[in-house]
Amino acid sequence: MNKIGLTVAGAVLGTVLGGLTLATPAAADTRTCAGTIRATGVDDVRVPDGATCTLLGTRVSGNVKVGDGAGLVARGVRVAGDIQAEGARAVSVTSGSKVDGNIQVKDGGSVTVTSTRVDGDIQIEGNRRHVRVDGNRVDGNIQLKDNRRGLRVHRNTVKGDLECADNRSKVTGGGNSVRGDKEGQCRRF
Repeated sequence: MNKIGLTVAGAVLGTVLGGLTLATPAAADTRTCAGTIRATGVDDVRVPDGATCTLLGTRVSGNVKVGDGAGLVARGVRVAGDIQAEGARAVSVTSGSKVDGNIQVKDGGSVTVTSTRVDGDIQIEGNRRHVRVDGNRVDGNIQLKDNRRGLRVHRNTVKGDLECADNRSKVTGGGNSVRGDKEGQCRRF
């Protein structure tokens, strides 16, 4: 009996310990936003295609991803990762927001990034409507390429380069403090 009891106990203990070693940490939760998220903490934020999301003082420990035809209004947010949008209708990041990663907006509508601290890069490419990049502190580069309508680049402090290339309409701006190079259509700003 003792041998059988020890064998069963060993099997149970092995199953429990084996299950513990196979357990993996839970993935970050993604919060779908098609409305407003106020001053609270979330992991990742996803704005579904065609929806509009407003973040007001929200703390995001991961990334914000904006879907096709969607809109994002972010005021006073803290994002530990990136803000990424491809094909978005409109993206606005303003009012003392802080992004530890990059802001990347491609092939969408209007883009506004003002009064924001960005530890990475601001990359805005191929957008069809007005683009405004004004009063930001950027540790990386500001890269503006192939945008089709009015582009304003004003009063930014950039540790890297300020690069503007192949934008189809007039690029206006000035008062930018750039440690790296001012290139292309932004060389005078």
